[in-house]
Amino acid sequence: MKYKYVADSCCEFPDFFAETHDCVRVPLTIMVGSDTFIDDDTFNQAEFLKKVAEYPKCPKSSCPSPESYMKAFDGDADAVFVTTLSADLSGSYNSAMLARELYLEENPKKKIHVFNSESASGGEAQILMKAAELAEQGLSFEEIVEKTTEFARSQQTYFVLESLETLRKNGRLSAMKALAATALNIKPVCKSNHGVIEQVAIARGMKKALDKMVDMSLEAVPDTKDRTLYISHVNCKERAEKVLASYVAKAEFARTIINDTAGISSMYANDGGIIVTI
Repeated sequence: MKYKYVADSCCEFPDFFAETHDCVRVPLTIMVGSDTFIDDDTFNQAEFLKKVAEYPKCPKSSCPSPESYMKAFDGDADAVFVTTLSADLSGSYNSAMLARELYLEENPKKKIHVFNSESASGGEAQILMKAAELAEQGLSFEEIVEKTTEFARSQQTYFVLESLETLRKNGRLSAMKALAATALNIKPVCKSNHGVIEQVAIARGMKKALDKMVDMSLEAVPDTKDRTLYISHVNCKERAEKVLASYVAKAEFARTIINDTAGISSMYANDGGIIVTI
């Protein structure tokens, strides 16, 4: 069978995967005041981060239309695997599910499965990479769906924010608390709990917060030998490389990946943010 891998644009496919597999990213749209950014190959991260820093309110995003997903399903692939942002964070999953239903009415022979990543960024990429790995082992479509779903549920996503401005702007943190946290150099360590974002720790300073993230994520996934460590960063590659060094000093991984974020991940994590999935 021929397979196609489709994700919304919060997913950042590693170059080696995109170059060897039939992949499509379906763009979300981000609005920063009167400015609109399409999260595709035209996205300019530097310009976007500048606009976000200057804008007093929180950026907004709109998910892809069902029609956009249906267009992505086209092609000569016998089966399509799709993943999206956590359904608790975006309407992207519901849009993809509706697209699947409509597309299969006209193309009943094609197989399509939509995974709710319960994650974002590298977590989405990891799910489709797992599906591809299982496909290359010769498993059936149904077996790939079952095993990839199990993997997605076991995956751990953690992140640390450099700035609390996004939380302040979207109302999740009062201005007074944000000011106090900034003055004290408090950094939150957060994780995705089956798609719902939770703060799991705080630390004074970025280094201590990142160290906590490393330790907590490795505690959640004690056996990493067959896992991929995926580190997404928002405009801070040197920081991401230091985080990678901290991980490999404490655990062994099948593969490690560092990738800069595209638009949606940049919006959520903001300048200097680090997102890790194992």
